[in-house]
Amino acid sequence: MYKKFYSRFLEAAPGRLHFAAHSHHCWPDPARDAHIACFDDAARLADEKWGKIFGEVLPEARRNAADALGLPRPESIAFAPNTHEFVVRLLSCLDFSRPVRILTTDSEFHSFARQAARLEEFPGVSIERVCVDPIDSFEDRFSAAAAKGGHALVFFSHVFFNSGLRVLGLDRLVSSVPDPATLVAVDGYHAFCAFPVDLSAIQNRAFYLAGGYKYAQAGEGVCLMHVPASAERLRPAATGWFADFSSLETGARSPVDYGPEGFRFMGSTFDPSGLYRFNAVMAWRRETGLSIEAGDAFVRNLQRRFLASDIPLLPKSALFCSDLDRIGHFLTYVLPDAAEVCEKLKKNKVMTDFRGDRLRFGFGLYHDENDVDALVARLRD
Repeated sequence: MYKKFYSRFLEAAPGRLHFAAHSHHCWPDPARDAHIACFDDAARLADEKWGKIFGEVLPEARRNAADALGLPRPESIAFAPNTHEFVVRLLSCLDFSRPVRILTTDSEFHSFARQAARLEEFPGVSIERVCVDPIDSFEDRFSAAAAKGGHALVFFSHVFFNSGLRVLGLDRLVSSVPDPATLVAVDGYHAFCAFPVDLSAIQNRAFYLAGGYKYAQAGEGVCLMHVPASAERLRPAATGWFADFSSLETGARSPVDYGPEGFRFMGSTFDPSGLYRFNAVMAWRRETGLSIEAGDAFVRNLQRRFLASDIPLLPKSALFCSDLDRIGHFLTYVLPDAAEVCEKLKKNKVMTDFRGDRLRFGFGLYHDENDVDALVARLRD
């Protein structure tokens, strides 16, 4: 149905079945046109290109991100080349001169998990990790842990990268944090543009991180964070000059000033091509009537078709979760030989990936039922 819009990626590797849409999503053709447009603007405008980027491109990207997240104020959106920049800036808001307690889970992506583990090596930093499994009780257990209070930061994922498990009742988890001074941040990368997300109820309380590499189909270099109104009191110690344009002419001064809303968490000079691609993909979706709701329904149908197939290599008992209301856009199988299976699939032109003993299959808009049937046939072989 939508495959015709992905001709560049699909024709570049005939016979490849790319079922790693949860990792590197194929880009629709409009993304290539936008990438070229970025180059052409740089050639035409040279240094003056930043006037267009901050006057037109970035505001459009902010509107697109805010619309996708149910946010009324596009100005709350900050952009960075990767989410780790945001993680570092959030952490730099904490007062490490006193004991710092952080609440998170045992299933966060490396951007946060690695940094948290490193901080844990310092005296005075303690990190509590709530186990995601068993999944049926996760929300209750995490909410109870958060309700105890005393945390400097509460950080968890909307959809967990190593299982696909989707947090239900996002508002509940955020509201369970009792201290208004506690920073609350949600890693929404595996939710953004995959299924409908409405942050309006928590827009004044929680940070929300996401980006274009996965379901937004815009590639690398275009990550974003919603900055809640409560962040006006924060002064990130890790700060770039884009966080306050007014100091460009006057030079750095003390105390350091910060720009309004999302600009408070901006960094410094970046490659703007991701913003061009993101805007082009979102415009293409509007023009084709491909809403996030429609895309989600399309992918769910592909997942159901796959789950209805009998595949000896992937027993039903190995499936981490079969309830499509509880997961994102990829299926996870717990297999002791996940790495070996992944490598064998790769040799048969089936692209997927694994995390430890978990083999992941991602379904995207560039697939159709024939692709699912072909995947099943190769798995049976």
